[in-house]
Amino acid sequence: MSQPEIRFLVDLNVGAAVAEALRQSGHDVSFVGDRDPRMHDVDILRFAVQEQRIIITLDIGFGELVYHGGEPHAGVLLLRMPDARAAAKIRAVEEIVGRYGRQLPQRFSVYRSGRLRIH
Repeated sequence: MSQPEIRFLVDLNVGAAVAEALRQSGHDVSFVGDRDPRMHDVDILRFAVQEQRIIITLDIGFGELVYHGGEPHAGVLLLRMPDARAAAKIRAVEEIVGRYGRQLPQRFSVYRSGRLRIH
């Protein structure tokens, strides 16, 4: 029996290059920039829950919405790499998904300085 597919929603601030790299690796990926570049964070969260997608973002505001606002989520991967170029983000996301992908759904994860914390 195969495991359920992991689905992703890549935030605008992470970039289309990361979304495309994940797609090329065979993942089901939606990109906020393709849906609505002005989409508010709470709407991104709600869409991700509806579609059961893990949000990949650079926006720490998702932590506020989840932990302080009580918003449900299907998983959030917060990349703390604000000045990283696309290639560095792609490498980080591919490594995280490859090594920890099955642990990401329904969890809030933070990647910083080469380390991943899964809450």
